[in-house]
Amino acid sequence: MDVDVFVAEHGAEWDRLAELVRRGGRLRGEEADELVLLYQRAATHLSIVRSVAPDPALLARLSTLVARARSALTGTHNPAWREIGLFFSRRFPAAVYRGRRWWLATMAAFALVAGVLAVWIAEDSRVRAGIAAPEEIRRLTAPGGDFESYYSSGPATAFAAQVWTNNAWVAAGCLLLGVLLCVPVLVILWLNALNLGVSAGLMAEAGRLDVFFGLITPHGLLELTAVFVAAGAGMRLGWTVIDPGRRGRAAALAQEGRAVVAIALGLTCVLLISGVIEAFVTPSGLPGWARIGIGVVAEAAFLAYVFVLGRRAAMAGETGDLDPRFTGDTAPATG
Repeated sequence: MDVDVFVAEHGAEWDRLAELVRRGGRLRGEEADELVLLYQRAATHLSIVRSVAPDPALLARLSTLVARARSALTGTHNPAWREIGLFFSRRFPAAVYRGRRWWLATMAAFALVAGVLAVWIAEDSRVRAGIAAPEEIRRLTAPGGDFESYYSSGPATAFAAQVWTNNAWVAAGCLLLGVLLCVPVLVILWLNALNLGVSAGLMAEAGRLDVFFGLITPHGLLELTAVFVAAGAGMRLGWTVIDPGRRGRAAALAQEGRAVVAIALGLTCVLLISGVIEAFVTPSGLPGWARIGIGVVAEAAFLAYVFVLGRRAAMAGETGDLDPRFTGDTAPATG
């Protein structure tokens, strides 16, 4: 084989391949297809040169070109920041949106239970007597008492970290234990509803319900919504054990489980925001309307994020699952 003739015949293809490799992630669809085709041809040319006419200079040129083209095709131009952007703009909000029926129903049931408990406790002195001694209740509900002082019980940064950790454990329990047929999630929700209902009832009986809402609302709206999302996702996972639908049980659990992981990662950031609000806004000297306004804005922003970005991503086919390249093959469903 005449090396000079071979180079003259294919040199333009190699130059074009080198140009496409240099442009990397800025390629259009047809150019990406061209990159694949030229890479395959260059790999064939390299094989021919090695076996027929092993010219050192040509071998070095083609080896380098083929290696660079292979790197371009195997994803080295898909940086981590892009995956993070895709996660927060598509996968996480879509996963939360897809589970909206579960967590919105959870939110409604929780509010009903906590509200009934609060009214019952505020109206029935016998129930209050069974909760704590009168002196303990006065110590909790009095101006500057335990309920108020809790939010300024330590340095704000340390308190934020403590709140974040505690809420993350509650959310994690809802997410991970839901697979046990939903029962542990219901227990966690009941305990939280009981705690909220008792506090609201006692503060209402003391005539300080405005203080209760002034301290709970700034962080509580976003914090409880995050817990409801976690609980809804956990119960959805538990229901998948009972009724996997047309999918095989293992495949259904794998898919829903990966979506649960996406929700867990996203809620970590949501709970961090609510923890910061609880540590720095709730006990601040801002007037009540300003503190409540911050909480309402944070909640509205999260709901808009889910029902605008999440709905759009879900309608485009996003499920919150991993990229299909990483999930492996799934047996086809029957029936």
